[in-house]
Amino acid sequence: MNNALRQALLSMVDEDDAVRSALAAKGELHDGYAPGMAEVHRRNAAELERIIEANGWPHRELVGDDGAAAAWLVLQHAIANPSLQRRCLPMLRQQASEGRVDPAAPAYLEDRIRVFEGRPQVFGTQHDWDDSGELSPGEVEDPGAVDERRASVGLGPLAEATAAIRQRTRNEGGRAPDDLDAYRRKAAEWARSVGWR
Repeated sequence: MNNALRQALLSMVDEDDAVRSALAAKGELHDGYAPGMAEVHRRNAAELERIIEANGWPHRELVGDDGAAAAWLVLQHAIANPSLQRRCLPMLRQQASEGRVDPAAPAYLEDRIRVFEGRPQVFGTQHDWDDSGELSPGEVEDPGAVDERRASVGLGPLAEATAAIRQRTRNEGGRAPDDLDAYRRKAAEWARSVGWR
């Protein structure tokens, strides 16, 4: 195991968590993509790219379970770097098939990519504000089979995940945007500006 690499990944997640907690404490976590959070994500994504170039995907055997989970989180938060997320999806699928990463990791990433591209998700992992002001999963392909697909990668039922996400967001002071149409327009403009659409 490469402990220096593991520590670097864990440090990136610690910084991400610290910025997220500070934004939540100020009531700013759910007010769009905060510049400070975006900067942490950009820096971490660039470092993850360097790590991948030098070592391949940081899997369990290379960086331990917590290091592999940290690498996945850094990638999942690299939302302003579509090429990195798209490039890493096949890597994660391969690593999951070999038991080197959690099988839910590529599921979350696939959904995130699909949502940013404006396509239905597969596993229902991505939530956003709905017309009634609640956090709900975005559009899902074949919704009747979503819980079966989720179970195949070790995820619990979608209804339970949605309830947990809503509770966590309430605990962090999150609330629906006052102008949902403006929020959605801004999100679509951002997705185009970084190359998702």
